[in-house]
Amino acid sequence: MEDYHKPDQQTVQALRNIATRLRINSIKATTAAGSGHPTSCSSVAEIMSVLFFHSMKYRPEDPRNPNNDRFVLSKGHAAPVLYAVWAETGYLKENELLNLRKVDSILEGHPVPKQQFVDVATGSLGQGLGAACGMAYTGKFFDKASYRVFCLLGDGELSEGSVWEAMAFASYYQLDNLVAILDINRLGQSDPTPLQHHVEKYQRRCESFGWHAIIVDGHSVEELCKVLSQPRHQPLAIIAKTIKGKGIPGIDKMGWHGKPLPKDMAESVIKELQNRIISCNKRLYPAPPNEDTSPVSLRNIRMPSAPSYKPGDKVGSVIATRKAYGIALAKLGRYNERVVVLDGDTKNSTFSELFKNEHPNRYVECYIAEQNMVSVAIGCAVRDRNVVFASTFATFFTRAYDQLRMAAISESNINLCGSHCGVSIGEDGPSQMGLEDLAMFRAIPAATVFYPSDGVSTEKAVELAANTKGLCFIRTSRPENNIIYNCNEDFHVGQAKVVYKTNDDYVTVVGAGVTLHEALAAAEMLKKERINIRVIDPFTIKPLDSKTIIDNARATRGRIITVEDHYYEGGLGEAVCSAVVNETGFTVHRLAVSQVPRSGKPHELLRIFGIDRDGIAQAAAGVTAAGTTW
Repeated sequence: MEDYHKPDQQTVQALRNIATRLRINSIKATTAAGSGHPTSCSSVAEIMSVLFFHSMKYRPEDPRNPNNDRFVLSKGHAAPVLYAVWAETGYLKENELLNLRKVDSILEGHPVPKQQFVDVATGSLGQGLGAACGMAYTGKFFDKASYRVFCLLGDGELSEGSVWEAMAFASYYQLDNLVAILDINRLGQSDPTPLQHHVEKYQRRCESFGWHAIIVDGHSVEELCKVLSQPRHQPLAIIAKTIKGKGIPGIDKMGWHGKPLPKDMAESVIKELQNRIISCNKRLYPAPPNEDTSPVSLRNIRMPSAPSYKPGDKVGSVIATRKAYGIALAKLGRYNERVVVLDGDTKNSTFSELFKNEHPNRYVECYIAEQNMVSVAIGCAVRDRNVVFASTFATFFTRAYDQLRMAAISESNINLCGSHCGVSIGEDGPSQMGLEDLAMFRAIPAATVFYPSDGVSTEKAVELAANTKGLCFIRTSRPENNIIYNCNEDFHVGQAKVVYKTNDDYVTVVGAGVTLHEALAAAEMLKKERINIRVIDPFTIKPLDSKTIIDNARATRGRIITVEDHYYEGGLGEAVCSAVVNETGFTVHRLAVSQVPRSGKPHELLRIFGIDRDGIAQAAAGVTAAGTTW
């Protein structure tokens, strides 16, 4: 390389010394904890030394400075070496490393964002590169800044398909600000990795995905310095051949993964490693970043105007919530240029294409790779750079559940929209029907689950999600339904709406989305038979407005019917049951999808499972006939 400035010998020795200290501190920390992965740390010591003290530009006193280069430790079990790096910078005190994995320490077994130097939680392997793609995409296309993104992966996780989804994404978008370092140390947890040390095979694989791939000795600081100094015009994969447990004699073999060194062995190894540190007067400091990342404010993201839908039988009073979602996104995007939207090749069905048509530079097509789409969304959202929405069919988020739960661990503020929920999508059949999604998202801590039922509430859900911390899920439907609410209706997270009531209601019916409209139709049918029912729209399934449901159910003598276009397990019915479990004299009758459905007309399928207006009316009439029994 003509423009490569080779580091002087003092720099080379200083980097070697840092690598040795990183090994020592990783061993000390894991031995003190009585658990951890010192061998996995030792294989990447030189890589971490060169990255953090020669190649990366960042302010160590301010780890989340928006101008800093980013780093993702995808092989999260090597967390101790990351902590050792930040002790080397002076951000952590060295004695803090001995608190590794203790319940009162921030230094957890795998990286989490409660540590200021961690952007995304890792540890479930195969996800770090996708998040790094989101960061790199943001840097190149949204921030238009010079910061770079580095992601360190283990060779074991290269068996995960999500890694190659991310590889394809980075190549397609030519993320030349992204570097993936592959730690090829040959040994997995219970077996050698499939390709072991055949580094040329890794190189061919990366090249076939459109990356520039270079093989290096992962323990040579000179080679690492050189490859990391290369100019790049495409994403770079550094395939680093390493030794697992490098520097620890007799440990490069199976049986040592995830095992700390016994105290006597650790003391002996540390003494030997300390003898390898050669006196060097040069102290290395990370280079400061370029100050070219514009400040961003994501506070108070609001719609520029109220919804324009009209309730009743007027023109514009019928719309599918999936289309209302797309309209709302486009509208929100007019007000704030940091609203970005991702989709998995379903934009003409989720209607995110309406955002793309209006704001093409802030739309990211992730294609049919839902796991990677969620990871990219997480990456786009870090350091509060963007308000991120990602959409696909509700059922396809099930394949990305691991990424979703890691988003919660990452404390990520991402907004997801799942369309085509339930049997009401009709003829496409069960493979396309989201029938487990409420259960899935309800199980995620700190998630907010919106289930809007008309255009007005959908637009309000989009606005609220943009301003709600944590993971938000918006469930939208395919059928067109009437507008229920006036444009000035006020909505809040965790606040239900009583949409139909009289002074003499016999049962409270809780429905959402399509089934709310069926419940309202049932109320009109039953009124002719002089049976009055009260109808509640929960708006958010999590948090559920327990008070409104309980207060109204008391007015109907504790009688509740829930009706949902979802399986019985984990959905609206179980949420309501949990809300009223401690109430005396309450009974809950649940209507839901009882088995795997089939293709058919939406109204046919709703009728088959008893979640249409007739089914609701029959259930309510049964209450009338049977009193308090079912």
